Amino acid sequence: MRLLDLFSGIGGFSLGLEQAGFTTVAFCEADERCRGVLARNWQGVPIYDDVRTLSAQHLTAAGVAVDAICGGFPCQNISLAGRMEGIEGAKSGLWQHYRRLIEEIGPRYVIIENSPVLRSRGLETILSELAALGYDAEWHCLPANAFGAPHRRDRLWVVAYPAGERDGLPPLEISTGWDRSQHRAWWNTEPAVGRVVDGISAQPHRIAQLGNAVVPMIPLEIGRALMRLAA
Repeated sequence: MRLLDLFSGIGGFSLGLEQAGFTTVAFCEADERCRGVLARNWQGVPIYDDVRTLSAQHLTAAGVAVDAICGGFPCQNISLAGRMEGIEGAKSGLWQHYRRLIEEIGPRYVIIENSPVLRSRGLETILSELAALGYDAEWHCLPANAFGAPHRRDRLWVVAYPAGERDGLPPLEISTGWDRSQHRAWWNTEPAVGRVVDGISAQPHRIAQLGNAVVPMIPLEIGRALMRLAA
């Protein structure tokens, strides 16, 4: 399952989905420091820097074929911490380029992540636009602590697939209820980053990168469900 990872950050989506059997074939990330992390950890995978100019034509010219697209587009205009302009805001409005790439590429699966506030500030738009492109979708709020994380971080997840593919079937089965004590090795791999700067110039950027990243265990379980569906 060849994956295009949009709004990639430091690769949390790909880290989880690759463990489910996906292969990341391209990233798109605007932040230069995050692109450095991606280049170090996914050597040889092309990294684009602007979702507004990325197109199916560019990918095809580079020999990149895509089966699935994932990404958490910016939530600044959706989150309660922002001005709440909604999905039409300057940053959250980048959804329109995500939608455009779905239309151009026609992937088999689409995975979207955002603030749970999206339910009242843009989810209807996303679902209607996916439907217009020929996709059905399921959505749910999944907190990180349901997957063993030591924090809540509730987020909205949308999974889309070709219309009619699951007519009459129950929702995708996403395993939750992880026991952190039984999966301590996973969380021990996460760096211990303090909540203060302590005079280290690079640390604020590192905290921001980690804070913006998705918890990989969630895309891992979503990926497993999609791989079962594709089998």
